[in-house]
Amino acid sequence: MSEDYYFLNTAEQHALQSWHIGLDDNRGDRARLRRAESPEDILLTDAFFHFLAKMPEMFPQKLPQDQKLYVSAAIAGLLSQVKKGDTPFSFAKQLATPMKDKSKAPMSELRFQQLQKSPTTDDFYRRIIRAIKLLGSNVNILSLANDIIHWHKEFEHQLDRHPSNRLAVRWATDYFTALPKKSD
Repeated sequence: MSEDYYFLNTAEQHALQSWHIGLDDNRGDRARLRRAESPEDILLTDAFFHFLAKMPEMFPQKLPQDQKLYVSAAIAGLLSQVKKGDTPFSFAKQLATPMKDKSKAPMSELRFQQLQKSPTTDDFYRRIIRAIKLLGSNVNILSLANDIIHWHKEFEHQLDRHPSNRLAVRWATDYFTALPKKSD
């Protein structure tokens, strides 16, 4: 496990990985979570409560109590969209790293900037689903879960005073350093 996932402790990282692997054997839960259009829809499914049962108590630990349920639903729904979660790259770096036999980034700079500036939680949710699909559903699940928590924390509360601690800055750093250089 890595310290790169500031918003996830070791127990949460293990639980998320174990739950995600278990989705392969529980296609019904995966299907119910994937069909949900928003985290609110996920809150009403038995699949979400199966997810919560696999997570440590008070998941996610680094969020205020009033945000935990909604953000957990977003994590369950978005991670259910991921088929393979074994890539070592951060989520933002993956969005800029060309996939096999391609020379362009999976997500354009414009779409990346739109994702960063998502005005609502539902908009953020839909854009993350699109990003996962652009990556062929192969996403680092720990990086994605960490970033979902971070985004919601910043969306609901004031941004960190130090720009380097903000998600948008970290994402931009990962994305633009991995983006293929344009040849003029």
